[in-house]
Amino acid sequence: MQTTIEKRPATVRRGAAGLAVAATLATTVVGAAVAPAVAADAPPTPSYDFSDCPEIPAGVDAPRWKCEVLTATGSLTLGSRSIPELAPMTITHAEGPLPDGSKGQVWGALRGAPTRVPGGLLGNAAGDHSRLLSLSLQPEYGGRSDFYSAGTSLGLFTMRFRALSPLLPHGCVIGGDAPIELRLERAGASQWVSKNPSIIKFDAYDDVFTAPAADGCGPLGGLVNDRFGLPAKAGNTITLSAYYTFKTYDQLSPR
Repeated sequence: MQTTIEKRPATVRRGAAGLAVAATLATTVVGAAVAPAVAADAPPTPSYDFSDCPEIPAGVDAPRWKCEVLTATGSLTLGSRSIPELAPMTITHAEGPLPDGSKGQVWGALRGAPTRVPGGLLGNAAGDHSRLLSLSLQPEYGGRSDFYSAGTSLGLFTMRFRALSPLLPHGCVIGGDAPIELRLERAGASQWVSKNPSIIKFDAYDDVFTAPAADGCGPLGGLVNDRFGLPAKAGNTITLSAYYTFKTYDQLSPR
């Protein structure tokens, strides 16, 4: 039986390490990328920060456990609203064999800066030019991930998006009670960007996920949901261009 071990969801903080997503996204990226082509004239690769690597279970073999860091940028459509350029996101988690031979996973963190929603709360020029009427989405970990039992996808990963505006309470969240479940599929072949350190680039997407209504938004909750056309069972898409790297736990600096 597969065993999955996860920490409590990490609070998403502003800023991302490197270029920029549930997750997604794991060793499956490397496993599915057997002898990928080496990228020609590859763009500058992101610098990686392993400070979010989680503690691994007691009694496991540290050299066989990897801390994996994925950075991604991309685009997002929720309901009727498209955001053509997401702010960078970074996802960190660990995986490796447990003492009984089953597969273990430990969640680390998701970090991502807010992304401005074009048109703001009103969907017009006033929302683009008035701070009071501005609207941004900040990604957060939804509390569930599985990078082993994901079928043909790169991984299962859940997310929330916090709606940020001077006129909205902090608790205004899309996917608060029912996080968005992403199962990212590969788009094209992976490419080795670097062998030392190991960095692989790949593109991924999900265009079949469901987007729930926002809740916790106070009197403007209806406006937020109308703005995005939520809830939406279809028409939601996310596309990501991602870079992936890892270190085994015997290579990480002591804390």
